[in-house]
Amino acid sequence: MMKILFIGESWIIHMIHTKGYDSFTSTKYEEGATYLLSCLRENKIDVTYMQAHEVQVRFPQSLEELQAYDAIVLSDIGANTFLLQNSTFYQMQVVPNPLELIKQFVTEGGGLLMVGGYLTFMGIEGKANYKNSVLADVLPVIMADGDDRVEMPNGFAPSATASHPLVDGLGVWPKLLGYNRLTAKPDAEMLLGHEDDAILTVGRFGAGKTAAFASDCSPHWGSLEFMGWDKYPLFWSNLIRFLK
Repeated sequence: MMKILFIGESWIIHMIHTKGYDSFTSTKYEEGATYLLSCLRENKIDVTYMQAHEVQVRFPQSLEELQAYDAIVLSDIGANTFLLQNSTFYQMQVVPNPLELIKQFVTEGGGLLMVGGYLTFMGIEGKANYKNSVLADVLPVIMADGDDRVEMPNGFAPSATASHPLVDGLGVWPKLLGYNRLTAKPDAEMLLGHEDDAILTVGRFGAGKTAAFASDCSPHWGSLEFMGWDKYPLFWSNLIRFLK
């Protein structure tokens, strides 16, 4: 059974409720990939889920620990979360660079998928900042400078740009509500696109396989139409298996 480490797609919301003169605060925790992860597990993929806040204290500290998995998936989690772990930011310790470990993991045969969102690729206000990390070498796409979001409230349906088992037979895609602007590297293969932008790109780095999906696996870019698409489980399961 294929084993993956899925990282990200979780967040904490702090709210201020103002009612006339008085106000109070509340906090809630949310996860965005619940449906996706259930689809993968139902399709016999062994998923270890690491929420975004866990990375700062629980991300593997050695290549050997990462090699317990066949592939790593990063979704809506910025580079700073990996680079500024608690041991470094608060305790000034010298520790292995997690993104360097991921690069080595792929070099030696592991798979890597990055899924789009406000905190992947470059993201909102450029805060995901992967273009300025070692994963820029690993991913099969060239990232834009700064904020790379393309908001599409009117929706867009990506179209196949090549024949490939990952996209053949899926038919017309449902509409998505946005994406990160990406360009396929010359030695990579763009499988889905919108105008001149790469929506799904696959490639290789060292002995490993890589993929970049520019839109989201969940709301808000992942529209209700996309989440309810009958090919949704098949698409994601096949994409994950491609990485092995």
